[in-house]
Amino acid sequence: MLALYMDQHVAVSISLAMRERGVDVLTAYEDDHYDAEDEVILARATELQRVVFTRDRDFLAIGRASQSSGAEFYGIVYAHQLQVTIGQAIRDLDLICQLLSAEEIRNQILYLPL
Repeated sequence: MLALYMDQHVAVSISLAMRERGVDVLTAYEDDHYDAEDEVILARATELQRVVFTRDRDFLAIGRASQSSGAEFYGIVYAHQLQVTIGQAIRDLDLICQLLSAEEIRNQILYLPL
């Protein structure tokens, strides 16, 4: 099962719900990176072999730049703040964590809803 790294834009309720489903979750707050730049968050999550979940649109540009440059990252899952409900995000993240392997999501950006 994939492990997640929640950036500072993710509601606590999503992190708690994912933990209730047995997903290994680490938040930027817990990792003392709550005020870190997005590039630092992505590097940290990759170092820890965790997929970043974010609701921050700016993160997409960093992911695309990493893809273009060939820089390795562990994966990004993005859900728009207003277009994806908390419930949808939880259901889709749960599916992703259960069904995808680290190799399938590596260097990829997935968009919710699925």
